[in-house]
Amino acid sequence: MKLWQKDSTATAAGIESFTVGRDREFDLLLAPYDVQGSIAHVTMLGEVGLMTAEEAATAATALREIAVEIEKGSFVLEEGVEDVHSQVELLLTRRIGDTGKKIHSGRSRNDQVAVDIKLFLRAQLLELKNDVRGLFDVLQGQSERFKDVLLPGYTHLQLAMPSSFGLWLGAYAESLADDLLLLATAYEFSNKNPLGSGAGYGSSLPLNRRRTTALLGFSDLHYNSVYAQMSRGKTERFAATALAAIGATVGRLAMDCCLYLNQNFDFISFPSELTTGSSIMPHKKNPDVFELVRGKCNRLQSVPNELALLLGNLPSGYHRELQLTKEIVFPALGELRACLQMTTLMLGQMEVRRDILNEEKYRYAFSVEAVNALVNEGVPFREAYRRVGNDIESGNFRYDTSTELRHTHEGSIGNLCTAEIREVFEKVAARFQD
Repeated sequence: MKLWQKDSTATAAGIESFTVGRDREFDLLLAPYDVQGSIAHVTMLGEVGLMTAEEAATAATALREIAVEIEKGSFVLEEGVEDVHSQVELLLTRRIGDTGKKIHSGRSRNDQVAVDIKLFLRAQLLELKNDVRGLFDVLQGQSERFKDVLLPGYTHLQLAMPSSFGLWLGAYAESLADDLLLLATAYEFSNKNPLGSGAGYGSSLPLNRRRTTALLGFSDLHYNSVYAQMSRGKTERFAATALAAIGATVGRLAMDCCLYLNQNFDFISFPSELTTGSSIMPHKKNPDVFELVRGKCNRLQSVPNELALLLGNLPSGYHRELQLTKEIVFPALGELRACLQMTTLMLGQMEVRRDILNEEKYRYAFSVEAVNALVNEGVPFREAYRRVGNDIESGNFRYDTSTELRHTHEGSIGNLCTAEIREVFEKVAARFQD
């Protein structure tokens, strides 16, 4: 029996299978949040007189018992039960009788799903923020550890200028700090309450939406009931945009690690247990983790576009396509968290090769240093550039690589601004309600 089903109607099995899709699979992830929303709702119903205080307290107690079962892993969607909302209401009614049937007063499955997704995403984005912090901390720690170790910088994948491991790793730390801005925005949008909007047009019942907002710990509510429903899908798109941005940063870092581990670069190394071998070539140490991170993060960047195509031409009001956002966004959250955690593990055990730039093949990386040395002596830049360029063309260019590089401006080899970047990160992180 469905929540919406009439006594005289039934749905054909094929139609039911097609319309339910993978909802039952993903609904299990929403179960604790469905109970959380229901506890807030019945508490409010008791306060506004749509349930007696005793009925509301009885329902809330039974719902907390169901929450414990969910936490223990004993909660299941029974055969023939359409979704998690139906299952929770069924269990509640079995325990407290007809009082359980009052739980749906002033509520539609539309706003029930909307609040479940808000609560789920809010919790997931908070966990994701912690995973981003974990990688950020490792990047900054390794940046400081290796800040005096030089490596070649490249443009167009051609040898360019001296860089350092500190500069390289610090760049990705700052990139994550900027990505966190998008994640914080997605979190703040998820932190608004749609409960009480019903099917999208409110209710004639005397609901107190500010009260459920407070009970659920939301920072605010979506005021307009139509827009509260329109936030469905939009909430997921905000989250997906943040996931894609973080994925782009982590995927690019993974590509660098694949290159730098290659024997022709040979800049970095990892313990053997973090790499994989070949079934035929005994010398191989393959960067499978970084290759998979790169691939997964590339896929993650398609998630906002997939949602845009799904949602782009929908008019206002609820539409069944919104059900499909779960199977797009929910797995993406798990994929990104796994990529962050594995990248953090790998980089925490990374070692770097020293004295790379002492090799003859990197001597032209110091051509700009030679130009700048002449400029510091008072030679006009264009003249200094011409002299060094002629030396390179004639094969006479030499540079003493033991000369200390004097890069002092903000964000250069000698001034990484690690503390300033952390300050930026922490300022954004403070927008999350732990």
